[in-house]
Amino acid sequence: MTTPATPDVLEVLVENHRRFLAFLERRVGSRVEAEDILQDAFVRSLDRGDTVRDPEAVIPWFYRLLRNAVIDHHRRRGAEDRALAYAAGTADEAEPGADEALRDEVCACVAALVETLKPEYATAIKRVDLDGAAVSEFASRSRYHCQQRRSAVASRARGAAPSARAVLRNLRNPWVS
Repeated sequence: MTTPATPDVLEVLVENHRRFLAFLERRVGSRVEAEDILQDAFVRSLDRGDTVRDPEAVIPWFYRLLRNAVIDHHRRRGAEDRALAYAAGTADEAEPGADEALRDEVCACVAALVETLKPEYATAIKRVDLDGAAVSEFASRSRYHCQQRRSAVASRARGAAPSARAVLRNLRNPWVS
């Protein structure tokens, strides 16, 4: 069981109320939300204030608590927004054919990038990702005819498609690995 925060800790926190509120308001964009977060953080500090041993460390400790509270707030807000969008059906309100048009545009872009890859990678991407063929079907239609070779080709095909995708990701954004 934790012991409540000491009066010294509480006094330091109350003295810095305005600074904490300004800090939160800059990060959440709303004074009302900032006040709610600060109030919750003060309540948490009452329970956890005994963990601070050094009076000099109270303010940095509380800012860390506030940063974590802001992160939690944004996560909750994002989850709420996604849930509301789903419930409202906004994901389904796209104009008819928008998915097909987007798919065609992406496929055209990928097809142009595929030409810059090694031939075996390009073939794997074209057949499996753009044409929609199964990896096993791609392997069975390859130039090897005996069953042992087909399994080797299937194994290489399973490796070629992800490798080619990684190359495409790096071409698109060289700073992301």
